Amino acid sequence: MSDNRATRLSRLVDELTEAAKRLGLEVRRERILREVGYRARGGACRLREKYLIIIDRDQPPSEQIEVLVEALRDCDLEQLYLSPEARRILQSGPEQT
Repeated sequence: MSDNRATRLSRLVDELTEAAKRLGLEVRRERILREVGYRARGGACRLREKYLIIIDRDQPPSEQIEVLVEALRDCDLEQLYLSPEARRILQSGPEQT
């Protein structure tokens, strides 16, 4: 992956994380333990009264974007400023990154 693409994807992760926080979601970057034959991804969940998005900090940025897009897809994002690229990814899916 080129440095330019890696930087762009990292900025997208940061932008989508900030959007989630502005919507009241807590975003946690955790090291998700894996066992043989088990692929953990992270995602959205509810813990007591808190809504969380858990991201595996060891995943590449493109996979972190997938988790964030999946968690934010049903949220009302109309009132938030998002870059054109972030808005496009949220509308069309992360495979466009």
